[in-house]
This record gives sequence, C-alpha cells and structure tokens, in this order.
Amino acid sequence: MQRATLQRCAAAGTASPRAAFEARLSPVTRVKRSSVNLFQLLNFPGDFSIGCFDSSVFHRLDSANLARGARHLKPVVELDSITSFLEDDLRRVEQLLREGVRSADTLIPEVGEHTFASGGKRIRPVLVLLTARLCGYRGLRALQIAAAVEYLHSASLLHDDVVDGASERRGRPSVNAQFGERLAILVGDFMYARGCQMLVEDGSIDILSIYAEALRQMTEGEVLQLSKCFDPDVTESVYLDVIGRKTASLLGAAAESGAILGGVTRAERRNVREYGWELGLAFQLVDDALDYVGTGAELGKPPLQDLSEGKVTLPLLSVLKRCSVGEREGIVSILKSCSREGSRVDPSQASQVAECVARHQGVEITFARASQRAAEARARIESFVDSQAKQTLLDLTEFVVQRNR
Repeated sequence: MQRATLQRCAAAGTASPRAAFEARLSPVTRVKRSSVNLFQLLNFPGDFSIGCFDSSVFHRLDSANLARGARHLKPVVELDSITSFLEDDLRRVEQLLREGVRSADTLIPEVGEHTFASGGKRIRPVLVLLTARLCGYRGLRALQIAAAVEYLHSASLLHDDVVDGASERRGRPSVNAQFGERLAILVGDFMYARGCQMLVEDGSIDILSIYAEALRQMTEGEVLQLSKCFDPDVTESVYLDVIGRKTASLLGAAAESGAILGGVTRAERRNVREYGWELGLAFQLVDDALDYVGTGAELGKPPLQDLSEGKVTLPLLSVLKRCSVGEREGIVSILKSCSREGSRVDPSQASQVAECVARHQGVEITFARASQRAAEARARIESFVDSQAKQTLLDLTEFVVQRNR
C-alpha cells in the first residue's frame, strides 16, 4: 500500500530527475523568470525550509534545472585551468605515483596502472601543493607528501568499492570488478603502506600524526555509514559526522600538511586545516546531490548508485522530514524491505524515491548546503596575503560547488 501511495504521488509530480536533467533547456532563463529568488536560496545562511516559497514555481521548473541553473550562473570553473601553474609539479607527482607501485610481483603494477590511468581530480595533491605555497613553501617535500596523500585516497577507494560491491569507477571497471575482490583489497593495503612509507621518509612527526588521525577517522566514517545503510531515521548530525570523517578529514589533513611545511603559526595552521575540512564537506555534499541528477557519463558510475546501496544522504534525508506521510511511508517501506532481504534498492524503486526527492527539492537543499560550506572554506583563508595560491584556493571552492562529476 505504501509503495502504491508513493507511485500515485510520483504520477502527479515531475519527471524523473535523470530525465529532467538530460532534457534541461535554458536553465538560467528559467531561473530568471521564476518568482522565487534562487540566488538567495543557495546562499541562505543556516538551516531553512523551502516550504515557505510558492510551490507552484517548482512545478513549472524541474528540480535538476533549478539546481544546476543557479550553480552555473557564473562561468564554470575548470580544475585544469585554475591549477595550470602547478602543471610541472603535478606531473612529478604522477611520476612518483607510477614509480611507487613498482614491485617484483607484476600484478601490483598492473592494478596500480589501472587505478591511476583512470584519472581523477587529484584534489588532495593539489591541496598540499597550494597550501604549501600559500604558507611560503616551494620545496620538494610537498611533491612527496602530495603523492602520499593520493596513495591513501586511492587505497580507500579500492577498499570502498569492495565494501559497496561497485562495478564502475571513473567510467571504467572498478579494480574489484576487473581483478577480483581479493586483489583489490591487497593492492589497497599496498597503497596504504606505500603512502605511509612516503610520509615516514619525509620525517615530520606532525605530518605523520595528522594523516594517521585522518585514516582513523576515514575508517570510522565508513563503518558508521555502513551501520546506517537503509536507515530512514538517520539524523542530519549523523550524516554530517559520516561525511566529515570519510571525506573532509583527509582533505583537512592534506591542507594542514602544506601549512606545516610552510612553518606558519598554530592559528594559521588551524585555519588552513579548517579550509580543507569545509571544502571536503562541500565536495561530498555535491557528490551526494549529483547521485540524484548526474548522468552515468558525467559521474563515471551509474546514477542513483548510492541510493541503490541504501545510503541515506542529505537529498533524501531532507525530504524525509518534509514529504507527506504517505510518501514517507512508501520510502521507509522500500528501505526496510531491502534491509530485511539484504538486497539493493532496485531501479524502479530508486526512480520512485528519486522522483520524491525531486518534488521536494532535496537536491537544491543539498547544493545550498554545499555553497554554505564553500563560503566557510573561503572565509578561513581570507586573512592570508593575496597570492596566486590563495586565489586558486578560492577558485577551488567554486569548482567544487559547480562541478558536474
């Protein structure tokens, strides 16, 4: 009965968010014609409910267009363009990554090449290099630490894909799908060890300590997330704790390690770390929103994958507090049924849930929160002297919020 209610509600609502996203036309024009001030919405400080706005506006404008249109009013920031002055350093980091997976066993280099050849944003190495420059350091140590943090990040992805049973990563077969789960786990262990070895070789106990703490938090975050899968009663504070630990902790460590290299004051070091932390929260919030409105080509993985795995992220979490009783009962029924059966949310169920998220602006709420976190990140480094590194760090917050993959 609950599912039937959800289906009836869906029939009266908008098209699926994926279909709406792919069919979007002139999102900026649509936003400008609407009676709701979406610019205020996306920059509103603190908690809020969109229920105070004229709901008829949202029936005229599909959810994906509203969110994406507002984010793209400014020219889209491309990561390669804003970090072009780091090109030589990033090339050396890539060289260190390839050299670091050399082994007498041929499987480790093969899996390593598969992992690094798929690309990735390299935001964590970029953070190390930029914050080091922000704080006045330009030496070679930053290159090794940048490579180390990418090893730690890549290792976590290999293990996460095994836990999640993911078949794709960055538009290619995941390591566990291509080489098997056991090898994915073992090469992940190798990358963790290699990253830690590079940090030990650097010789800074401070830097080693902050990465050890980040690894602990990342593991705790993944375990907490696993324990809350298919749980419709997850609170926003628990959700923020999860993404803080699993994503923001490593970005905070990457930023702080650059500040340590620069030898800045404790207060400046704390501000740089908090910049990385807030940037990490913004990054994960956008990731969670894109799961609902991105395309497979953009995401490098199937849309609604997190939802299918039972992850109750902010787009859904915010809607569960605001939707009708019937809609909530339908979603809860789906989640609890999958939890009992140990199964994933199937595509038709995921579409029903996603349509409810679209009707109640769960994606817009999430993008708005990401914008708030990006603003917090920018505020943390405003006191630093103007420089190319500082401007790039400011631009990086724009990239994180505007990106579509």
